[in-house]
Amino acid sequence: MGAGSRPDGGEPGGFHVDTGRGRPVESRTGARDGQNHRVSDAHDTHDLPGPSLWPIGFAIGVACVLVGLVVSVPVLVVGAIVALVFGFLWVRDRATFLSLATIGVSGLIGAGVTLPVLGFGVLPSFMGEGVETFDVDLGPISNFPEGQYVIATYLESPEQGEVSRRTAFIRNNGRTDSGVPSFTAIFSRCVHLGCPVQPNGPIDEEARKEVNGVELRPVLAASFGCPCHGGLYDSEGNRSAGPPVRSLDRYEFSIKDGNLVLGRLFSVGTVQGVGASARIMKYYKAYPGVHVDGIERWLYPIPTPGSTG
Repeated sequence: MGAGSRPDGGEPGGFHVDTGRGRPVESRTGARDGQNHRVSDAHDTHDLPGPSLWPIGFAIGVACVLVGLVVSVPVLVVGAIVALVFGFLWVRDRATFLSLATIGVSGLIGAGVTLPVLGFGVLPSFMGEGVETFDVDLGPISNFPEGQYVIATYLESPEQGEVSRRTAFIRNNGRTDSGVPSFTAIFSRCVHLGCPVQPNGPIDEEARKEVNGVELRPVLAASFGCPCHGGLYDSEGNRSAGPPVRSLDRYEFSIKDGNLVLGRLFSVGTVQGVGASARIMKYYKAYPGVHVDGIERWLYPIPTPGSTG
């Protein structure tokens, strides 16, 4: 065979290996009908899932559940509903038994790790309303002149001694339009960091008296101030200036056998009006530095909010 000649008798110039005349690759059909069929993936199907919003909705629902454990029950309920709805749609759309089992086991593991931490490490520090309080009898209401503040210093729990000493600013507002006695009972702790608040006005030390272990001193308080960090409050306890995040906390009160009795503390958003006609935005007790109203209540960790009134 001469140089450059082809074994199949074709023109010189090269060799063709593993191909036969008129024979298509991987297709016998082409040999019968003269067509050169080639391999194509045009009709192939793939099992990869398409884009879906269900996982995003499910994740948002789970996030709301976790936030609701700290913030409020309504947020928890809404988050649970969102997670269930989007989780169902996600499972119906794409999941196989294996992926469903994986999600379930992962959820159980996550709950087992997260819930104890929230329950024992986080929630107690936010649940200010869970702090035990004691009713304190401040004596006859005649010791509180109408329209004037009185500084009341007392032991909340005599069994605990001086560590339970508290101070309240009490003002007799007279009676409401419905004839009910009205008192303003402000707690003396600043809602910035808990420092003691002082009345801005002269204290009548000569009129000081002690009734059943309660020290009473009249004061002309035009406002209240915190000497530690410059917090300022008006005569109703509303924040006027400085770093405090809300109004001064107040005491619930009752009249028993003609005596004024202080009850549990509660937090105040704002006070609209003065004295007996004031409208108080009331919340469960929150610790200093914690917002109870406005957009800030959702931006910062807070205790479970109570109903306003």
